[in-house]
Amino acid sequence: MNILVLNGSPKGKYSITLQTSNYLEILHPEHNFEVLNVGSAIKALEKDFTPAVEAIEKADVLIFSYPVYTFLATSQLHKFIELLKASGVDFSGKVATQITTSKHFYDVTAHKYVEENCHDMKLKYVNGLSADMDDLTTKRGREQAEKFFDYLVYSIENGLFVNNNLQYKANEPVEFDFTPDSYEKKEKDVVIITDCEKDNEALRKMIDCFRSKLPYKTRVVNIGEYPLKGGCLGCFGCATDGKCVYKDGFDSFLREEIQTADAMIYAFTVKDHSMGPRFKMYDDRQFCNGHRTVTIGMPVGYLVSGNLSNEANLSNVITARADVGSNFLAGVATNEFDPLGDIEKLVKNLTFALESKYQPPQTFYGIGGMKIFRDLIWLMQGMMKADHKFYKSHKQYDFPQKKRGMMLKMYLVGALISSPTIKAKIGNKMNEGMIAPYKKALKIAEERMKDKK
Repeated sequence: MNILVLNGSPKGKYSITLQTSNYLEILHPEHNFEVLNVGSAIKALEKDFTPAVEAIEKADVLIFSYPVYTFLATSQLHKFIELLKASGVDFSGKVATQITTSKHFYDVTAHKYVEENCHDMKLKYVNGLSADMDDLTTKRGREQAEKFFDYLVYSIENGLFVNNNLQYKANEPVEFDFTPDSYEKKEKDVVIITDCEKDNEALRKMIDCFRSKLPYKTRVVNIGEYPLKGGCLGCFGCATDGKCVYKDGFDSFLREEIQTADAMIYAFTVKDHSMGPRFKMYDDRQFCNGHRTVTIGMPVGYLVSGNLSNEANLSNVITARADVGSNFLAGVATNEFDPLGDIEKLVKNLTFALESKYQPPQTFYGIGGMKIFRDLIWLMQGMMKADHKFYKSHKQYDFPQKKRGMMLKMYLVGALISSPTIKAKIGNKMNEGMIAPYKKALKIAEERMKDKK
C-alpha cells in the first residue's frame, strides 16, 4: 500500500508523534510510506495546495499524525483539514486513520474530531492509535504500535471500517428580533472573544443582542483581527517564564486584555466540527500560560452560530474546557431553535454568577483532567517552572498518598469488617459513624438560622 502520513505537528521531522510512523515504516518495507509535513508547511500550503493534492491522489491510506493540543488537533492541522475539504480531491476507495501522542488529556475528543472530518470527506475510517508521549521508548508501547498497524491492515483486508452513524440535520439560523435595552450598564468587565467576520450577520446579531441584554459593560475582542503570526510551535520556549517566542505580543495581550476580565464569552460559528482554525490558533497560543488554570472562578459562556445540536463532541469540549478551568459555564446560546430565549437564559445565569461569585465543584471532566496535569507537572517541574510554582501555590499537588491518617483509618476499618463476628456486632454503627462528620455541618446550618432570627 501507499501510505501517506499527514504530519500535523508544527515541529515537522522533529515531531515525537511522527517517530511512531517512522518505526512502523522500518518494520514494514512491503509498504511505501511517505510523509507530508502539513503542520510545519501550512503557510506554504495555504498559498499552493497542489503538493498535498498530488500526494493524496497517490495514496491508499492516510494517517493523520499529530500531538494533541488543548482538547483537539493542532491549529495547523485544523487549517489543513479546512483546505483539504475545500480542495475537491477525490477520496474514493481511500482509507484514513490517525496516530497521536499526548499525556491522554482529552485525546478522545481529538480523535473524534478527526474521525468526524474523515466521515465528512467519505473516507473509510479505522480507529487510530492514541499513544503516550513516551510509549515508543517502552517495549509495551512498541508492541501496541505494531499491533495497531496489524489491525489497520486486517481492517482494510476485511472491510472493517467505522460506520458513520452521525445524522446531521442542517437547521437554518432562526431569525429573531430584539429591542435594545437602554439602561445604564453596571461596572463589570465582560469580554466577548470572537472571530466574527464582517459579513457574518447571524453571529453578529447574537453578539449585539447579548450585549444589549446584559446589565454589565462589555467589550469585544476580535481575534480574527489580531495579528497572530502563527500557531503554537510546541517549542516549550515559554516553559520557564511564560514568554512566547513569537514577537506578536499575544502573551501580554492575553494577560492584560482578556484574563483581567470578570467574565468571558466566546462567540463563534461551527466550522468542521470545531470552533475553526482561527479560534484553535488562539487556544493553542494560550500555552504561554502552560498548564496553569489562571482564570479559576471566572464564569464563561458561549454564543454559537450553527448546528451545535449535531456536535456532541464539540459540546463535550465546551463543557470540559470550563470544568478543567474551574469556570462556571453560564450557558451556551445557539441560533438553532430559540436564540433570544437562549441568550436571555445566558444573561440571567451570568448575572447570578457575577453577583454571587458562584463556582460549582468540578466534575469528572475537570478533576480527571487536572490529575493528569498534576502528575505531569510534578515530573516536569525542573523545566515547567512557572507551572510548578502555580501548582504549589494553589495546592494542586493533592497526591492521595499524603493523606496517611485516612489510609491508616481505612486499614483499621478493613481489619474490623474482615471479621464476620465483629462485623455482626458493629451492625449499623458503621453507617452512623460515616455520617457523623456531616451532622456537624447540619448543626452549623441550624446555628446560622438561629442567628438570622
